[in-house]
Amino acid sequence: MKRMLLLALVVLGLIASPVLAADFKVGVVDLQKALNLSVAGKDAKEKIKVKFMSMDAEVKTLEAELTKLKEDAEKQAMALSEKARTAKEREYQQKVKDYQRFKKDAQDELQREDGEFTRVIIEGLLKSVQEMGKKQGYTVILEKTESAVIYSDKTVDLTDQLIKAFDAKK
Repeated sequence: MKRMLLLALVVLGLIASPVLAADFKVGVVDLQKALNLSVAGKDAKEKIKVKFMSMDAEVKTLEAELTKLKEDAEKQAMALSEKARTAKEREYQQKVKDYQRFKKDAQDELQREDGEFTRVIIEGLLKSVQEMGKKQGYTVILEKTESAVIYSDKTVDLTDQLIKAFDAKK
């Protein structure tokens, strides 16, 4: 909402005062693109991917254990007493709960880490945008995907410059 209001004020200012429009310099950046293509963004993605693969391997191991436990219980069902069958079923149910809890915790941890990486990188990108805006004399720099920018000429898209400036800091 704030961004829409800012955009409306910018447009109103441009229409109302053609004299000021000559000194008015607007740029846009695509923070999502910068996040994905910056070195820090690629590194974060790779770290999350490695962690995911590790956790996924553990999930598959637990799934194999559950499958084996169930198959063993089914094979032994006729030979076991009612009490032993009940104990095996309880053991299996507990392992299923442990598996589900582990899987959910792993997903939550991956989301938390991904969110933290994203937050840190976006903060750095925003600082770079502010520095770039001051150095290059921009009046306003809008976020391309969040501020309802319907059209912008490629000449005002600063995303590639932002990625280069941000990567140069790292």
